[in-house]
Amino acid sequence: MEPTVFGFTESQIAQFGLTFGVGAFILYMLFIVFNLARESKAGKFGTFVLFLVLSFGMLGFLAKNLIQWVLNI
Repeated sequence: MEPTVFGFTESQIAQFGLTFGVGAFILYMLFIVFNLARESKAGKFGTFVLFLVLSFGMLGFLAKNLIQWVLNI
């Protein structure tokens, strides 16, 4: 029998942490990029470039989750 914590298995807890924990971290990083753009007075185009460049890695993580959801993996 697999050990549980509050009725959840280790894999369920890890999946929850990966989905919501990393999602919350991504939102926090977007806030940091926004704050950086605001404090540097980057303007509209500069803000767009900051979000595009600094958020490109986050897009890969979100795309991976979307692909897994679509393919039911």
